[in-house]
Amino acid sequence: MSDTYNYPAEVERDEDGRYVVAFPDFGWGATDGVTRDEALAEARDLLRELIAATMREGKDLPEPSRATKRRPLVVPPVPIALKAALYQAFRAAGVSQRRLARDLDVAESEVRRMLNPDHATKSAAIDRALRRLGRRVSVTVGEVA
Repeated sequence: MSDTYNYPAEVERDEDGRYVVAFPDFGWGATDGVTRDEALAEARDLLRELIAATMREGKDLPEPSRATKRRPLVVPPVPIALKAALYQAFRAAGVSQRRLARDLDVAESEVRRMLNPDHATKSAAIDRALRRLGRRVSVTVGEVA
């Protein structure tokens, strides 16, 4: 199970001179921008949607491949990274939503919302659920690339 949800992106210029960004680990989806920086900023939104769509489909998130000079790492928005971590930990634990709800002493509907990539969930609630599943959240802050 991955400990990070940062994925490398392929950046290429199209025939119109725009920068096109795709995530080969997912195998679908692309975005673009007039400048490389604009395209990579749009790539964060695309990455959020790729992670969310994979979760909605009930599939495993792909392991991030290695970043290179030509394939920069894109960091998703924090809320979706936390949701992805919970989703993966929940799937790996093999417990039911009902069981996790009982362990957390919350309604099953609350667990469904926690696992829903489109529903806002407080980070403290995700942290608590992750701990119950034997995982913990660790934050790393770095310089903007």
